Amino acid sequence: MLYALILAGGKGTRLYPLSRSDRPKQFLKVVNNKSFLVNTVERIHPLVPTDNIYVITNKDYEDQIKEELSDICADNIFTEPSNKETATCIGLAAVKLLKKDKDAVMIVLPSDHHIEGEKNFLDTLTQAVEIADRRRGVVTLGIEPSRPETGYGYIEMGERVGGNIATFKVARFTEKPNVEVAKDFILKGTYLWNSGMFVFRADVILREMEKYLPKMYRSLMEIYKNVDTENEASAIAEQYALIDGISIDFGVMQKTRKAYVLKSDFLWDDIGSFSALSRFLGNHRSNSISQNVFLEECENCSIFGSKNLIIGFGIKDLVIVDAGDVILVMDKDKDQEIKHLLNTINQDDNYKEYI
Repeated sequence: MLYALILAGGKGTRLYPLSRSDRPKQFLKVVNNKSFLVNTVERIHPLVPTDNIYVITNKDYEDQIKEELSDICADNIFTEPSNKETATCIGLAAVKLLKKDKDAVMIVLPSDHHIEGEKNFLDTLTQAVEIADRRRGVVTLGIEPSRPETGYGYIEMGERVGGNIATFKVARFTEKPNVEVAKDFILKGTYLWNSGMFVFRADVILREMEKYLPKMYRSLMEIYKNVDTENEASAIAEQYALIDGISIDFGVMQKTRKAYVLKSDFLWDDIGSFSALSRFLGNHRSNSISQNVFLEECENCSIFGSKNLIIGFGIKDLVIVDAGDVILVMDKDKDQEIKHLLNTINQDDNYKEYI
């Protein structure tokens, strides 16, 4: 049977101060006055019934998710005792679903993407499900790059394996290259952006973890033994304390020989930074601005206003964010470094209330 797993446990630190530890970016309402999380669930709903849609999150966000997704059964919200990266949370969901259904096929979706062309999106997923089930593949969706983006991973397409939607064996993954390498990838025309969306059978991804992440696999199997018992929560907490977290990309996708990628034909954006978020702002003389912004003699700025009027005069290449109690002023080139800045701020107790 087909299941959707929505990843909703991240803290969205690169969108600080709009995204906070107590209300991260998956709950932000940027498009159509619905949160990214709600849009993600509604987007997959035509393919996967509500009863088969699951969300995995940090326990701190469980109540917010129940409020946002009132139609989702509470038992379909999996909580982690700590954040141990995507391989771990996907593995946890896989053992839970495998205990429920030995033929479970999982569509794994981050909760912070913007997608247009939903029919193409669902058609692409339908073909990905077929490959995952019939070929026992570990399938990802690739996006044709439109710019030399340094914030995304890249996938090199290998041998084509057919399908109505162009499907390829994965030749290799490359994590977040510098701008010169990214430009070369675009010129070669054989590379796609790694969207972070995956499709695979639960038993197949666990077998790949057994090969490439054997220590994590042993912990997941201990959890599997205790799923649906009174010891489940304590087993998860105990094993999570032993697990060294790693992303699914580094832990499995870069090593497996079962990886396939579909060249997707829908508009996709990963809202993981202010440069991405600025594409949803209005355009004003080469600047991207929200409401309550007045600019004069300004160039290439992104301004995110709130209740206060923001006036820019003679500024260039800046990101300005008014989040009420915090104002961020940043050079655009620092877009990918906010996470490191936030770690530094977090070390000072004087600023804890603003994190």
